[in-house]
Amino acid sequence: MKSTPPLPLPALRTLFGNRLQENVALRNYTTAQVGGVAGALVIVQTAEELRNAAQALWQMGVPFYVLGSGSNVLISDKGLQAVILINRARTVKVSDHANEEPSVWAESGANLSAIARQVALRGLSGLEWAASIPGTLGGAVYGNAGAHGSDMAHNLLLAEILQPNQEPQSWTVEQMAYSYRSSALKASPHQAIILAARLKLSRSTPEQVKATMQAMTERRRATQPPGASLGSMFKNPPGDYAGRLIEAAGLKGYRIGSAEVSPIHANFFVNHADTTANDVYQLIQHVRRTVLEKFNIELQLEIELLGDFGE
Repeated sequence: MKSTPPLPLPALRTLFGNRLQENVALRNYTTAQVGGVAGALVIVQTAEELRNAAQALWQMGVPFYVLGSGSNVLISDKGLQAVILINRARTVKVSDHANEEPSVWAESGANLSAIARQVALRGLSGLEWAASIPGTLGGAVYGNAGAHGSDMAHNLLLAEILQPNQEPQSWTVEQMAYSYRSSALKASPHQAIILAARLKLSRSTPEQVKATMQAMTERRRATQPPGASLGSMFKNPPGDYAGRLIEAAGLKGYRIGSAEVSPIHANFFVNHADTTANDVYQLIQHVRRTVLEKFNIELQLEIELLGDFGE
């Protein structure tokens, strides 16, 4: 594999000052609690900070990744010779005027379930499905997150997208080219970042929205494992479910190291303690091979792999 040039740390120190952290363990910034060391890390608190940091790094030719909650990504034990931008831009603004359809605008680092709960308090419906999703709005828009029969494609009105050496642009849901757990951005990763998004809602009552949200949350808790995981590992193949196939292959509870195929839901891999990213990666490969051998179905990853996994 082509080696990555070292980071220009003196220039990064000048750019970010005391905001720059060096040699940071990324397991502390992912929901799976695995991953190696990042050469540099910066926490951004607003969409404007995210925009300025991204444009500066693009102009310098320095590789970078944006992480929100750190779900749905598996970072190599070898780490990343890149700048990690931890997105904590979390401003949320609800629009509920009498003469227009209600909506919510939020910066991309806002927690999706927190947005869902905030609009529910106002009796606004449409995000009940997102009440227990742990990721950020940016990650949800990027990957067309979904649950309980709905997804981001049903809610998105506009996404504020930043590309190198351009002013931010508003993309419609059509421009996002959504498909199952994918988008135009996910199909061409690292070519753009999401600054914010506006989601459509509808009017209901706080009681009705809360009841629907509670039922969905309880169903999710009953069927998905607690603990450190990446979220859903594989996309559901057409007409079937990845979890059903993995279970039918006899892999529930299968372990490599401390990484386990969850006995509760087979499409979740759980980190029991001190799991390495390589353990998880090898478990992914074993599950894919076994399902392919037994059912002639090749499972496709829903998560993203970041860094060098030796292939």
